[in-house]
Amino acid sequence: ARLQPAVVNISTTQRVQVSGGGNPFSGTPFEGLFGGQGGSGRPVTRQATSLGSGFIISPDGYIVTNNHVIAADRRGGGTVEATTVTMPDRKEYKARLVGRDQQSDLAVLKIEATNLPFVKFGDSTRTRVGDWVMAIGNPFGLGGTVTAGIVSALHRNTGSGGAYDRYIQTDASINQGNSGGPMFDL
Repeated sequence: ARLQPAVVNISTTQRVQVSGGGNPFSGTPFEGLFGGQGGSGRPVTRQATSLGSGFIISPDGYIVTNNHVIAADRRGGGTVEATTVTMPDRKEYKARLVGRDQQSDLAVLKIEATNLPFVKFGDSTRTRVGDWVMAIGNPFGLGGTVTAGIVSALHRNTGSGGAYDRYIQTDASINQGNSGGPMFDL
């Protein structure tokens, strides 16, 4: 009850390039069926969205999330047009990107608001394998979800060889749309 009001939904609106609808039967005996050649095959710009969670870390509107939640779709050469933060009471704010780190998959956003509920970072050096934890998210702006688990491992190496490759692993279920949400000890 104390932590969930600081967990927010984050969505982006993007422009991405997609294939221009070439004939899926091209080069097959069915090429002439279903309307001939189809589209031109040239890329078409479409609007796309992404969804995730984040958490407020200061009463004046700084928010932490995962970088992949607010990043443009690399496959389609996308560009992010807008980032929206939705509070648990469904109030929406436009957010600006303050900073990001792709290697650690973290990003910091800022919204223009005051007196917001916020959470503080814990001391991860005191974390032990077997500690009970909760993961809180706000998927799809429909309200929070809470899952529980234990710390499964410390200093987990993901194989990317980055400077930050020392993660806390948990078995708490992370529901779709919960990326970027916080994990708390009990």
